[in-house]
Amino acid sequence: MHCTTEHGSESTARIALYSHDTMGLGHLRRNQLIAQSLAASSLNPGILTIAGVHEAGLFAMPPGVDRLTLPAYRKDHGGGYAPRSLRLGTEALTALRARVMGAALESFEPDLLIVDNVPRGALEELNPVLERLKARGRTRCVLGLRDVLDTPARVRTEWRRRMNISAIREYYDAVWIYGDQAVYDATREYALPPDIAKKTRFTGYLDPAVRLGRADCESHPSLPERFAEQPFTLCVVGGGQDGRAIGEAFLQAQLPRGELGVLVTGPFLPPEEQRRIADLAADNPRVSILGLVNEPMRLMQRASRVIAMGGYNSVMEILSLGKPALLVPRDRPRLEQRIRAERLRNLGLIDVLGSEDLDPRSLSRWMHADAATPGASIHPRARIDLLGLDRVRTLAGEMLGRVPRCSIDPPRPELCDSSLRQTPRTDYAIAS
Repeated sequence: MHCTTEHGSESTARIALYSHDTMGLGHLRRNQLIAQSLAASSLNPGILTIAGVHEAGLFAMPPGVDRLTLPAYRKDHGGGYAPRSLRLGTEALTALRARVMGAALESFEPDLLIVDNVPRGALEELNPVLERLKARGRTRCVLGLRDVLDTPARVRTEWRRRMNISAIREYYDAVWIYGDQAVYDATREYALPPDIAKKTRFTGYLDPAVRLGRADCESHPSLPERFAEQPFTLCVVGGGQDGRAIGEAFLQAQLPRGELGVLVTGPFLPPEEQRRIADLAADNPRVSILGLVNEPMRLMQRASRVIAMGGYNSVMEILSLGKPALLVPRDRPRLEQRIRAERLRNLGLIDVLGSEDLDPRSLSRWMHADAATPGASIHPRARIDLLGLDRVRTLAGEMLGRVPRCSIDPPRPELCDSSLRQTPRTDYAIAS
């Protein structure tokens, strides 16, 4: 579609961000980070985020940003969708979500819509929404993709089945990949057609460190006082749906001498697994368990090292802070986490343990080895591009007609608004 904004230079642009949110909080957290960055830019937009989990309401939003929360889906381990709570059939829930979004966007009239990860939305719920936006001719649409989706074969098969390429051609003005092309070239791996590759931009990874500057950034009030005085290893398991095995192994591992352990289980750990985790920790005064932590980077800043899965947001937090980390990526329903972890391991930035090798002894060996040789790693900023938020602001400005078009790489700072300015990329030598 070819839509242009009618707002004058002094008026407020309107941006909407959609995330379908069926498993964990990754899509929500990524869109929230983008919204925060855009809200703080000279674009000064009004931003509406559309999220698919009610936990979205637990996260503070900056001035100029508000959210619409949809009735939620859940995703099973096989990748299928079903209503999370509402007693409706899946098709009825899809239709309800589409009507709610359609009404909201018709009233909000966004100049720019950024859709996270799924071109047609969950269960194609965006199809009627995108059709109406196209017919009105006001909104420019962007598909935002994380760095890795799945194995190339599975992505090509799934996109062909869901007719995603035709959706991108029909509805989207651009594709932004929130990753470093030198780490994973999705255009090549997924064999994107030339016309789709032409409108694709690699933004670089989205650096979540900007969250730490917010006045409402949460600290760690739930931790006992001794954790402020002693070093600790932090274990985070994303949303928690499939984090039981890592959590149990961590609680049974041997911590380095003089150190403590903190496990963040996430909000979606099933109740029976919560009880199992609590039982394992009951007799161990050296560990503390937290559920949902609004700002995990505060804990991560203080941790000596981090054990995590391989989700996009957790990995970006680790890389941004340059923490020693062991990733235990999940391998179902997608291999996205394993692929990301292995690419970053090949760069010498993190360590990786396959889920098939996960046990308390493996975690113990890694923690003790890191405790014996601290500070030996190269900071990730010397190896990968973490300037994604800068480029997202520039690209959004271009979409809205607010800044002259700037080359993404190499940047031309003299052509850009100072608040949208990019920084030259650093060395990307890949460790052998």
